[in-house]
Amino acid sequence: MNKITDSFGRRDFFRLVGAAAVGGALVGLGPKTLTAAGLVRAEKRPWWDLGIMGEAVADNQLLFYLGQARDGTTDIGECLDTAGRVDRNDPWSWPRAWSATAERVAAAAEGCLARGHKLSAGDAYLRAAAYYRAALIHHPEPTDAGVAQMALREDQCFSRGLELQGLPARAVRIPYEGTTLPGYFWRSPVASGRAPVLIVHQGRDAWPEDTMYVARGAIRRGYHCLMVHCPGQGLAIRTQGLPFRPDWEKVITPVVDFVAAQPEVDPAAIVLMGLSMGGALAPRASAFEKRLKICIANPGVLNWGEAILGHLNEYPALMKLLDTNPGAFDRAVWGVFRAGSLAGGGLLRSAEWWLKDSMYKHGAKTPSEMLAQLKQFDNRSIVGRITCKMLVMDGEAEEFSAGQARKLYDALQCPKDYMLFTAEDTGLVHCQVGASAVAEQRVFDWLDENL
Repeated sequence: MNKITDSFGRRDFFRLVGAAAVGGALVGLGPKTLTAAGLVRAEKRPWWDLGIMGEAVADNQLLFYLGQARDGTTDIGECLDTAGRVDRNDPWSWPRAWSATAERVAAAAEGCLARGHKLSAGDAYLRAAAYYRAALIHHPEPTDAGVAQMALREDQCFSRGLELQGLPARAVRIPYEGTTLPGYFWRSPVASGRAPVLIVHQGRDAWPEDTMYVARGAIRRGYHCLMVHCPGQGLAIRTQGLPFRPDWEKVITPVVDFVAAQPEVDPAAIVLMGLSMGGALAPRASAFEKRLKICIANPGVLNWGEAILGHLNEYPALMKLLDTNPGAFDRAVWGVFRAGSLAGGGLLRSAEWWLKDSMYKHGAKTPSEMLAQLKQFDNRSIVGRITCKMLVMDGEAEEFSAGQARKLYDALQCPKDYMLFTAEDTGLVHCQVGASAVAEQRVFDWLDENL
């Protein structure tokens, strides 16, 4: 280890990078985080800490796809079987295992279709699409040529599944700065005349297709729904190379233009919902896009940069190095990852995945450049400009942006509500993972009462 790393403590740096892995970001290192991370085990493990994959970030991702079984887009047995084939010390085993399951299920879909079983084929295609997404969510080399191919395969399977199931959704392309953003417009079969529309986008990791419970919940209740791949997400980053940007209104305004022009949409009843990092992006857009009637932040985030970087203040030498000598900071980070790779450390490999993945999605060439970009995702200067009604969601076990939802809610000057999920209702984990039925019920009951 070099002198730069030793200046703030070699053990501390390894703890820091390990925490980055399990948090999906450089988040806090308090007892709660360390316990949830699997770095320190509590006597009684909470239900969402599966303890299956050998490291908490992979467990969280497994739980995420297990939760989609409620929508019929995954199957519990297929997920657990796939998880059993992942070697935590081989970073490529994750995409290999999940893509193998995706290919097997897609082949089953083709077999069903050849025999005339359209509904069965549609079910299988939707599951295959989910497993391709799972393969890509933890890919060790996001710039690998196979990533774009797998993303296109996911899109083919998902579109085919929707078609064969006869679901009221159509693929759309939304004009955006000389190109287009892919998405799916869901038309509610129970809406009469012009009806409200819910625009939903994800955050750093998930795809809009992962929010099937939102789309189905919307159309059952008479709302249309647009699921959109925004810059930094899903197909937009993997097949078009469009990175995240902090001025999110430049993304959402063309999306609002698109939905407002649809003949079945009531342009006075447009709702925007952002999940995960989207809980920071959607409020930013709503400060400038005044056609939004309601904005839902799940979970709410006032300052995404603070949420990700705030706890690095426990390491003042590291923060000083990041601010004063970015090149030295970058060399130190990659040196730790090289050492971890030689030692076979699973946590360090997940931290390396997070860093490479974040650099790719932000269009950054170095770790220091990516971390500097994160500081721009800060809503404090614009939160007072939000005038639409806001629903700020939060969870008692929120780890990725703990405390940010309450900060956003307190800073808002517009009509607002705060929705807390607790251990009692089981929706307390980030974005209600594993509790989509609870999330659907509470969110849409609130929408019904406020739109």
